[in-house]
Amino acid sequence: MGAESVWSVDPRTGERRGNEPVAVVSGPAAVDAAVRAAHAALPALADRARRAALLRAAAERLHAAGPELVAAADAETALGAPRLTGELARTVFQLRYFAGLVDDAAGPGGFLDVRRDSADPALAPPRPDLYRVKVPLGVVGVFAASNFPFAFSVPGGDTASALAAGCPVVVKAHPDHPETSERAVAALRDAAREVGLPEGTIGLVHGFEAGPELVRHPLVAGVGFTGSPRGGRALFDLAATRPRPIPFHGELGSVNPVLVTGAGLAAPGAGEELARGLAGSFTLGMGQFCTKPGLVLVPAGAAGDAFEKALADATAQAPAGVLLDARMRDAFLTGFARRAGLADVQTLAPAGPAATPDAPQAVRAGVLSVPARAALRGSHEALLEECFGPATVLVRYADAAEADAVLARLDGCLTATLHTPATDPDATARLAALARFAGRVLFGGWPTGVAVADAMHHGGPYPASTSTSTSVGATAVERWLRPVSFQTVPEELLPR
Repeated sequence: MGAESVWSVDPRTGERRGNEPVAVVSGPAAVDAAVRAAHAALPALADRARRAALLRAAAERLHAAGPELVAAADAETALGAPRLTGELARTVFQLRYFAGLVDDAAGPGGFLDVRRDSADPALAPPRPDLYRVKVPLGVVGVFAASNFPFAFSVPGGDTASALAAGCPVVVKAHPDHPETSERAVAALRDAAREVGLPEGTIGLVHGFEAGPELVRHPLVAGVGFTGSPRGGRALFDLAATRPRPIPFHGELGSVNPVLVTGAGLAAPGAGEELARGLAGSFTLGMGQFCTKPGLVLVPAGAAGDAFEKALADATAQAPAGVLLDARMRDAFLTGFARRAGLADVQTLAPAGPAATPDAPQAVRAGVLSVPARAALRGSHEALLEECFGPATVLVRYADAAEADAVLARLDGCLTATLHTPATDPDATARLAALARFAGRVLFGGWPTGVAVADAMHHGGPYPASTSTSTSVGATAVERWLRPVSFQTVPEELLPR
């Protein structure tokens, strides 16, 4: 019997696209072949100049193929050409950014973190000559994300940072955008050929079982994952229970709380402005951002009531849209309805089906509101957990103690945001409290944008991520390196 076909599906209709599959499911032999080809590319990637050239060539190839890539991604995700064009530009920038980091890797502050101690026989005990540098882990397995077909998928940050570190990559494609994945890996392989690297430097596999096969493979030395808590935890446990455990850097989910103080609503027009900003943030990309603000703490009272009304009005104006696949659509609608049915929960804007002739699978955004005392009940735990899709929950607190009690119940988060004036005497303490469970703390604004920058941290305590590392920014490279000290090695033999 032949291999199972992989089809591209239109999320607007739920129907297959085209008359031919875009790939076949990768069985154990195909996963093994991809990993072994990647492993064979390790020596060639030791040349840092060639690694930098690969990243720049990949950026050029993706940029040149932009119209075709965006068209394929929109057809498979319904995220829209404007959003996807911006995401592709970010991905191209990210590849060039990591190329620059490779150029500076051995210098001061570079990711090789070179340290040198000269021999000193006068010390007690004597110190030998020591040279410490970081070296690549080996083959990295990358799990593409559903919601970012470029920036967190085949050509995304995990791939770019691993290649920058000198690690070949095998990507497990996401089933929501297999054609986009095939087009993207073709561009990366063309770039590899252009700079004289083996095609196997970047591999691609398809199918559910290919994921565990990739994590179990003895030549895979580390894994990057962006996806659901359930799937990520299963793979994390698999990585930890291998005969030789490997690091698993997973981003699994986050509710991304926002704390709005009474002073934050006090200025004329502040509530309406915050409501518009929140509506724009939690409905961006149909709420399919890992940094979507899904829980907003708002004070009880007239100012909070006005904020609620303004948010309900702004949400009602948000256009309906399509989620990434039928499974996510069903989970969103079911999850919202389950939360809305809890005692003392008020529906400010009802999420639900919003079919159109062109998009029969479309849905509309929703907002719930609940008193803090009710949100703290054990039966209401779902309100404090991520609901993937265009929904957010307002928690109305009577005083600071209630707000603190709600925040104390939260698991680790990617972000936490504070809306209060800088003159608030409690602002410093509030920021410190948010930093206890979040990897990025915002003062004002909204968390849905994640800049590619040296100081960015995109991660957080579990289940936001499974390690203390970041998947965005300069230090993302550190996930794929390990330190080695060379003792009394002649200068000419040291790795550079």
